[in-house]
Amino acid sequence: MSAEPETREDQRIPVGVSSCLLGEEVRYDGSHKRNPFVTDSLSRYFRYVPVCPEVAIGMTTPREPIRLEWTGEEVRVRGVRNRQTDVTDAMADYGARMGRQLSWLSGYILKSKSPSCGMERVKVYKEDGHPAGFNSPGAYAKALLEQNPLLPVEEEGRLNDPALREGFVCRVFCYHRWRQLCAGGLTRQALIDFHADHKLLLMAHDEQRMRELGRMVANLAGDDLAEIAERYIESFMAGLAQPATRGRHANVLYHLFGYLKRELAPADKQEVLEVIEQYRTGMVPLIVPITLLRHHFRHWPDPYVERQLYLYWSPPDLALLNRV
Repeated sequence: MSAEPETREDQRIPVGVSSCLLGEEVRYDGSHKRNPFVTDSLSRYFRYVPVCPEVAIGMTTPREPIRLEWTGEEVRVRGVRNRQTDVTDAMADYGARMGRQLSWLSGYILKSKSPSCGMERVKVYKEDGHPAGFNSPGAYAKALLEQNPLLPVEEEGRLNDPALREGFVCRVFCYHRWRQLCAGGLTRQALIDFHADHKLLLMAHDEQRMRELGRMVANLAGDDLAEIAERYIESFMAGLAQPATRGRHANVLYHLFGYLKRELAPADKQEVLEVIEQYRTGMVPLIVPITLLRHHFRHWPDPYVERQLYLYWSPPDLALLNRV
């Protein structure tokens, strides 16, 4: 299944999703795997493009289950009971085709452990039915991601982890901003502004890449902008994919505090420092120091801080910062 890029009537971020996660009864046994966080919470911000590769390549519902099978030379997608069922090529071709057709997406949520849609760690079997001893991506997911290596992707099961959940949604939001920037016409100044807006957000994930990208955008004169932009977003997305630890977040929070220390009364300074340290040592979630800093910056606004998405990107109703 494909769809047209987002319209003015629906400004939600376009995200691909395994159809069964939306409650569609397309699994091999005719059931679904509806995920409430996907359907209820994220749907306020994500406009889903559902895909079921098994149904798309002509398999019925219900149908014989399939699995990844190691032949000794390659991984094939074969029927569990009917040894003549082999949908390897059809699945790979469909994944590659959809990867091209859905290149306008800003994210993708896949069904975990699926021989078609699993992002990783899908069990592979030998031809005799015993475990092969290694895992693989699902056949559709592998082909899809080969076409779109920058696309933020996650499995629904991993979204139960607060840190992985926050990281995935953050990558989707940022990648969507990048796509909007490019669609509007990329300029050197726009690239500089994009980096400035995301600087501290990137710092929380990968400070070294933040500095490298800063040097890249500081020396744009005379270089091919398209080439620079391609290298920039590759490194930017790789940086965001690094886990944002408490220590890295604390470094950003202390950096932000530096913009307040001349303005705050001694008691307020002490409170901010104590709360940041409480976060760093795991006593409180990230939302606590973030909320306190937002409060002080409302009274003592700073142009540099106001443009930083780090403090303001996360939708409050998703509560992404309440458990990290």
